[in-house]
Amino acid sequence: MNIILTIAVTVLYLVASGLLLRRLAMGAEALTQSKLPPLLTGLVGAVIHAAMIYSAIIAPSGLNLAFFNVLSLIAWIITVLVLVTAISQPVENLALVILPFATVCVGLQGVWPTAPDLLAHVTPEMQVHILISILAYSLLALAAVQAILLAVQDRHLRNRHPGGFIRALPPLETMEILLFQMIGVGFILLTVSLITGFVFLENMFAQHLVHKTVLSVIAWLVFAILLWGRWRFGWRGRKAIAWTMSGFMLLMLAYLGSKLVLELILRR
Repeated sequence: MNIILTIAVTVLYLVASGLLLRRLAMGAEALTQSKLPPLLTGLVGAVIHAAMIYSAIIAPSGLNLAFFNVLSLIAWIITVLVLVTAISQPVENLALVILPFATVCVGLQGVWPTAPDLLAHVTPEMQVHILISILAYSLLALAAVQAILLAVQDRHLRNRHPGGFIRALPPLETMEILLFQMIGVGFILLTVSLITGFVFLENMFAQHLVHKTVLSVIAWLVFAILLWGRWRFGWRGRKAIAWTMSGFMLLMLAYLGSKLVLELILRR
């Protein structure tokens, strides 16, 4: 059953990617074409993806937060955010990066077995903390992808080589506004995540949590400085991109770095 779900999600995500790529290749003519077919195809895949994640994570003895389960969950959240937002905002080309990434995550979850990482007897408060943390990471990861596209767009415009892909992106100013909207919401969620962690966890600086806490706090400071710099000095362009990527790399080390080392390298 799991293999069938994996294949179904993979096919739907790849079809949606192909439709978006075909639309991108049409250039200016794409503006007259509806973007709903690829978005709806991707959303159908996301519904099946959700069922796959639910069956993998929700276990009778607790939450199975194994590395590939968490990675697949993060990919699902990012995918849904992009596809739903793209219905009303010009961000559908982000899906050309996100959907292949989600496809890889689905495949790894389906075919690469890892030892269960069970979190038993989870209180409702802790469930809220975990959910908010994953939402914060997912949104800031999406902001990092947006920052990469912004960097590519900025470089091509500086070199006066706006190719077909660059022409299909929204104007640079719109891309920056979208970037800071993502960072702003992600920063709020990260703030709530840290607060709930300090409130609901007995010791956020326990040995198994200290690196996550320290890296998350430093990442929070990075995003706080970035938002302050945007408000006070109008930071944009390369400076905004550099600060965004720095904050995201810290979060990636905090959320996934230790799980990657422990589960896949050390096999613990």
